[in-house]
Amino acid sequence: SNESAKTGMSIVRNVLLGLAGIYMLLALQFRGSLAPVTVMSVIPTALIGVVFGHLAMDLSLTLPSIIGMASLFGVVVNDSILLVVFIREARTRGVAVQEAAKQAGRARFRPILLTSITTIAGLTPLLTETSMQAQILIPLAASLAFGLTSATLIAIFLVPAIYCVLDDFDLLGEVAPVAGQPQQDVANREVLT
Repeated sequence: SNESAKTGMSIVRNVLLGLAGIYMLLALQFRGSLAPVTVMSVIPTALIGVVFGHLAMDLSLTLPSIIGMASLFGVVVNDSILLVVFIREARTRGVAVQEAAKQAGRARFRPILLTSITTIAGLTPLLTETSMQAQILIPLAASLAFGLTSATLIAIFLVPAIYCVLDDFDLLGEVAPVAGQPQQDVANREVLT
C-alpha cells in the first residue's frame, strides 16, 4: 500500500512535469502564452474516453491504466498542434480567424482521423487478447485507444472554437502577415464590428 502510494505520487509528479514541458515547448514554438492552452485544452477530453473505455470493457482503473493516461497526454496534443499550426499559417496569409478555423477543420480532418485510426487499430489486437500475459497491458491499451478516440473526435471541433474565442478577446496576439499578402483579416474585422 505504501509502495503503491509512492508510485502514484511519482506518476503524478512526472505527469505534471511532462505537461509543464509540453507547455514550455509550445510557448516557444507559438511565441505566446495562450496558444499552448488552446493545444492542451484537448487533454481533459481524453479522460472522458479513458473512463468510458474502462467502463465499457469492465476494467478497473489500475496502475497500467494511469501509465496509459500519462502516455496519452503526449499523444493527443499532436492533433491539436496540427490544427493550431494550420490556423496560424492561414492567419499569416491574412485570412480571418473564423475562416482559418473552418479551413483547419476541413483540411486537417482526414490526416488527423487517419493517424488516430491507425493508432487505435494497432492497439485493437492487444485489447481483444485473452491470454494471461496480456491482461496487465489491456488497461494501458484501453486508456490509449479510448482516450485517443474521444480526444480526436472532440479536438476537431474544440480546438478551432477555443482559438476563435481567445482571438475574440485578443488574447492570442497578432500573427504577422507574410509580406505582399493582402490584409483580409483587418477588412473582415471591420465588417464584423
